[in-house]
Amino acid sequence: PGFRGKPDLMPSQCIACGACACPANALTIQTDDQQNSRTWQLYLRRCIYCGRCEEVCPTRAIQLTNNFELTVTNKADLYTRATFHLQRCSRCERPFAQQKTVALATELLAQQQNAPQNREMLWAQASVCPECKQRATLLNDDTDVPLVAKEQL
Repeated sequence: PGFRGKPDLMPSQCIACGACACPANALTIQTDDQQNSRTWQLYLRRCIYCGRCEEVCPTRAIQLTNNFELTVTNKADLYTRATFHLQRCSRCERPFAQQKTVALATELLAQQQNAPQNREMLWAQASVCPECKQRATLLNDDTDVPLVAKEQL
């Protein structure tokens, strides 16, 4: 109890949300819009085994193991990578979130509303990027939005 060894990522559970941001910069997340992907990478040589990544992960995709011996002959073995596919916005077609994140949000909202029949509507709402949602809100709301702001959208 309380022992902190090497972090282990379970890609099947990870939603690439970025909550696991690391104070030692051992974890990095890079988005490639051309490839429509997001790559999560852990460099164990930088890890200080603080346990923050495990503590904040909402899906328990990162678990600290009892493995503390990290002797390797090839430095590349100190890297762990996982690549995730991104959801494209249904309006502007730009990638904005990992597909599993959108699916999880849709499922949680359907459970919270206790209305499984609304999944298609919830998916349609969740598959729109924040910028397009903001733009749609501004264009549909006639109160307190100057015409100049609407014309710029």
